[in-house]
Amino acid sequence: MNGRTEVEPPEKPGEGVRAVDRALQILMAFTADDHRLTAGELTKRVGLSRPTLYRLLHTLENSGFIVSSGDPQRFELGPSVAHLAHVWSASLDIATIAQPMMRRLWDQTGETVSLLVHQGNSRICVAELASGQPLSFKRGVGYREDVTLGASGRVILAHIPSPETYINRDKATPTDVVEYLDRLKRIREQGYEVSRDELIKGAVAVAVPFFMGGGKVAGSLAVFGPGVRVDGQRVQTFAAMLMVEATALSQALGQRLVSTNAAKA
Repeated sequence: MNGRTEVEPPEKPGEGVRAVDRALQILMAFTADDHRLTAGELTKRVGLSRPTLYRLLHTLENSGFIVSSGDPQRFELGPSVAHLAHVWSASLDIATIAQPMMRRLWDQTGETVSLLVHQGNSRICVAELASGQPLSFKRGVGYREDVTLGASGRVILAHIPSPETYINRDKATPTDVVEYLDRLKRIREQGYEVSRDELIKGAVAVAVPFFMGGGKVAGSLAVFGPGVRVDGQRVQTFAAMLMVEATALSQALGQRLVSTNAAKA
C-alpha cells in the first residue's frame, strides 16, 4: 500500500469491533456508479484518517475483499465480495421475502395482491394473496404473460434497458412503437402503472416495480380488483401503498437507498 507511515496508538478494548464496523463502512462506500475509488475519495466517504484507512484497506486486500491497481492507486471490490454475493443471491426466495409486504397490502386494500418476476419476454406470478371478497380477480401462481402487456408487465419493462427490443415489430407500426415508449417513460416518471379492462374485462390493476441490489428491476408488485370498487381515488391510494411496500422489498433484496445528504456529498 502507498501512503505516509504514521504511528498509531495501540488498539484499546473494543477497538476490534470498531475496526470491523469501519471496514464494513469502506466496503459499503462503493456503488455501481463509483466502483473504483482513490484513497482520498474513500477518506471523504468514510471519515477515517489516512493511516487507519490504509491499515483497513491492507487487511481487506489480504482477504480478497478489496483489490488495488493503477497510478494513482485506485481500490475496488474484490473476488471475496463476489463470492458472498453469489451465495446470497443463490439463497434468495423472493416469494418468501415478499410475504410481509404482500400481507400488509392485502390487509390494507382488501383486494388480490400478486408478486410477479421478470423472466425473458414474460413476467410470472410467483406468489399471490387472493381477495376474500365475492367479486374479485386473481392471476394464480404460475400465471405467465407477455411483459409488454398489462400494468404489471409494463412497469417492469419501463425500467429495462432497450425496452424496444421486447416489442413485436410484426404487430406494431413505427407510430405504435413511439407511443409505447412514451408510455414507458411516463411510467418511470410516476413510479406506477394502471390498466383497466386490458387482459380481463372489468378488472383494474395497479402495479409498481421492485429492484435487486445494483438497481436492476426484478419484477412487480400488483393489486387487482374490479372496476366497480377500484375507482380513480382508490388507484392513487393503492399506488402509494404499493410504492411503500415495493421500496421495503427492494431494500430486503439488497437495494441501497441514497440519503439526501449522501447524494450531496
